[in-house]
Parts: sequence; structure tokens; C-alpha cells
Amino acid sequence: MQTVTHRQLFFQHIAQTSDFPLGLEIERAEGIYLYESDGSRYIDLISGIGVSNVGHRHPRVLEAIHQQLDKYMHLMVYGEYIQTPQTQLAQALAQTLPPSLNNVYFTNSGTEAVEGAMKLAKRYTGRSEIISCFNAYHGSTQGALSLSGDENFKRNFRPLLPDIRHIRHGNPTDLGQITTRTAAVIIEVVAGEAGVRVPEPAYFQALRQRCSETGALLIFDEIQTGYGRTGTFWAFEGVSVVPDILLCAKGMGGGMPIGAFISSDELMSVFKNNPILGHITTFGGHPVSCAASLATLQIIQEQKLHEQAEAKGQLFRQLLRHAAIREIRGKGLMLAVEFDSFDVLKPIIDRAIANSQNGLGIITDWFLFCTNSMRIAPPLIITEEQIREACTVILEAMD
Repeated sequence: MQTVTHRQLFFQHIAQTSDFPLGLEIERAEGIYLYESDGSRYIDLISGIGVSNVGHRHPRVLEAIHQQLDKYMHLMVYGEYIQTPQTQLAQALAQTLPPSLNNVYFTNSGTEAVEGAMKLAKRYTGRSEIISCFNAYHGSTQGALSLSGDENFKRNFRPLLPDIRHIRHGNPTDLGQITTRTAAVIIEVVAGEAGVRVPEPAYFQALRQRCSETGALLIFDEIQTGYGRTGTFWAFEGVSVVPDILLCAKGMGGGMPIGAFISSDELMSVFKNNPILGHITTFGGHPVSCAASLATLQIIQEQKLHEQAEAKGQLFRQLLRHAAIREIRGKGLMLAVEFDSFDVLKPIIDRAIANSQNGLGIITDWFLFCTNSMRIAPPLIITEEQIREACTVILEAMD
């Protein structure tokens, strides 16, 4: 009887989202490395798309998970029982933030954090209009997809939410579109899927002023940038602006699924009545995920990984010098390496991955709305030696 391989099962039973999945069959992962069953080794230079900030299977994250597994897992829907992992993580998060961001609602993912923030903004302000940016990505559920700034991803799923407007990220002339009809503006401090765009702090200060003048809430989406990726623990620390609502996910779980939207007691209290249980979730704030997230936060702070991110990012910039590169943009360890076109970039990505046949492949990617730029966002634990090794392979792939 012929044995069915996992590769065959993958294509038979796993719902596909493209006609060309990477199809790497990873057997194990550790630190910055992924390993296939045939022994092929890869440096994960994109951290599973911004997730593995402290690397894969960090020993302290595993220990926190194991300890929590010995106590309990799911107990009750969100917000009913006092669960130590939730309270400890919420306190630790609040200690990294300004006093006005002291109330945490845990979710399962970044998309769910976006959905919760949209509901919170509408409920608190009594308004319906939400403004996001062109070329922004905030998730794939219908509410979050409505915010997307690219029609290509939306047109076949319409009708979506009404009353969504778009402005240009980093362009102060568009701020006049924020009015007393606007419930909230949701924006990334560093525009991720647009290809890592970093506006000047003055733009965010003008945005904050306009939101305050009109009574619109300011939502910072730090789902990609939070937990140390850009050189500070939160990217908004670098622009001297405090949002009304903060979103995080991806890198906060140490590899476990978790997200959160964070605001003030005053704003969050609107979920208590009219209606009661204004926002609910079954698995949001799962105790095992919260334990992993707290360990991740502590590792980053104790080892000062966020403080090392800028210097490590600069080393990538110094080493990646090639005639094919047009520009390198970014902040900390969130970089975009721009080429002339996707047709130039794609073979470079493929050759870097295929270099596993020579002992070490490099996994990179492009961006949803910037297909001519290579994504570089490795685990924050990456060393100088590992950066040099990865850049050598990438440069060889360019040649």
C-alpha cells in the first residue's frame, strides 16, 4: 500500500491561499533557524511575518508554557474569571505604556484587535466614519478588510462596511479629511505592507492635534512594530505622540496566538452596558498564550533586545550594498530592500531559499502593496555573525 506523504496531504486537505505556496516541510525550529526533514537549514529572516521576535522556541517561553499547562488552560469566556496569566501580562504591558493606556482587552490575533478597536471607537464616539490609509493592511475579517487601502484585496468581497475613508500615510495635507463625523483614525506608525514607510514625527504630532480638535480617536496599529521591532518597545515612543487606542499582536506571543487592544478605563467602560457584554470572546487572552507573552516581554526587556535593534538594522544596511538595490528603508529590524521590479526581486528570493542545498537557505519575502521590495525582519535575537552570514547568501543570490 502506497504511503501518503505530508506534502500530498497538505495539498489535498489544507485550504490554499495561493497557487504557489512555499511548500517547505519544516520538521523543527530553534532560535533564528528552521530545519526540514531532509536536514536543510534556513535562517528565518522574516520571523514568520513579524511573530518570532525572541526566536523560535525560546527556552524561557517554553518553560512559561509548560508551567501554565500544569495549572490550567481554558476555563471560561473572557472577563469572568480572575486568571493570573492575564492579570500579570496586563500589568506588565501597562508598565511599558503612558498612564492613559492602562486597560487591556486580549484577543486571539491582530485582526481581532482591529475589530475590537473599531467597535470601541464607534461605541464611545457615537460616530460611524473610520479613516485608514491607502496601501494599509489591518487584517482579513470583513471589518478589518474594509479598512484595507488596496481595492484589489477587497473588490470580490463587497459589500463591506460603509463609511470608510482613506488618506495618504505621512501626507499632512490629507488631515483635513478628519472631521467631527470621524469616529477614529487607524494608522501604522511604520507602514508595513506599504513597504516600511517611516514618516517624520511632525506628521504624527499634526495627526494627534487634528484628532483632538475633532474628537476623533487615534488608533495606532502596532501589530507588526510592537514588542521591540523598531528600536523602542513601542514604535510610537519615537514620535512623541500617545494614541487613544493601541493595537498589538504578532511578536507579543513568542510564537503563541495572541493580540490586544489597549486603551483607558474611561473608553473601555462602554463595553459594560447598552449592551452588556459589548465585546466578548471565548479564547481571547488564553492563559497559555498570556504566559508565553509575559515571558516574551520580560526577555526583550531584560536582554534589551529592543535597544539593539537599530544597530543590527544598520549592519544590514551596511552589508547589503549592490548595484541592483535601489534603496533600503526602515526602522530598527523592520527593513525593506527595494529593487527595480518584482521580476528582479522574485528570483533573488527564490535563489536565497534554494541555497539550503549549499548548507544554508535564507527565507525572505515581499510586501502585499510593495512587491518590488524584500522584507527583512529577523528575530531580535539575531547576532552580528548571523547577519553577516545571511547577507552573504543574499548578495550571492543577487549575483
